[in-house]
Order: sequence, then structure tokens, then C-alpha cells
Amino acid sequence: MRHSFYQFALTYRGGGKNDVFARFAEAMFLDHTFPKQSEDFDELSRYIEEAADPDMTAITFDDFWVLYVEREK
Repeated sequence: MRHSFYQFALTYRGGGKNDVFARFAEAMFLDHTFPKQSEDFDELSRYIEEAADPDMTAITFDDFWVLYVEREK
């Protein structure tokens, strides 16, 4: 079963404060309007750019998305 990006990213919560993926996952978790069911890059990318959260950056998302695609194949 394929997981949504949100479900995948949550597995990175609890990492160190220097871990950009852990900070991204925590910010995403605290954002109650994050599109939790989405598996669509464009939808998520647009949301992240509009949210403008300092811990949920587009650069980190792009790197995170590569991990997501590799692991969810």
C-alpha cells in the first residue's frame, strides 16, 4: 500500500534540531491544514510555497520528495 507524503514524512518526526527533515515533519504535523492525503507533487509544492513556514521550505520538500518516491516505489 502506498502512503501519502504526509504519512511518510511523519516517520521523521522526533529527530534532532539540526535535522531538516525532522523539523519539516514537525512543522507539517503542527499545520492542521496540510493536505494529508495528497500524493501529488504539484499540489504539495504549491501548498508549501504558499505556507511560507521557515521549517517547511521548498528546498527541503524537494529533497524529501526524492526520498518519498524512492521508498514508495
